[in-house]
Amino acid sequence: MMQAKELARAAAKALSDKKGQDIVIIDVEDQTIVCSYFVIATGTSSTQVRALCDNVEEQLEKSGHAPIRTEGVREGRWGVLDYGDVVVHVFNEESRLFYYLERLWDSGQNVERYHDPD
Repeated sequence: MMQAKELARAAAKALSDKKGQDIVIIDVEDQTIVCSYFVIATGTSSTQVRALCDNVEEQLEKSGHAPIRTEGVREGRWGVLDYGDVVVHVFNEESRLFYYLERLWDSGQNVERYHDPD
């Protein structure tokens, strides 16, 4: 099983592989007991939001990780995949701007913009 940071990076890579936009990994371990990392990305349409969520699930299942629960994926506005230590949020553009989770959780040094090394 992967450590939380590795799992967050694997989720970010799965999002990047399907052209997710503005992918960030936020270390929230010192701010909440809910999880250790948020992974946040934007999809350009409800179809892409669903595809991004589906790809994260598919890729992480290959390494033995299934979400504890999922919310909102079918609606395609804000999909949440809960992996325990890592929670993946995939927004459409409008919802991402409205909820702006980075602003709520950014403590200055804990936000990493994901860039696929490939």
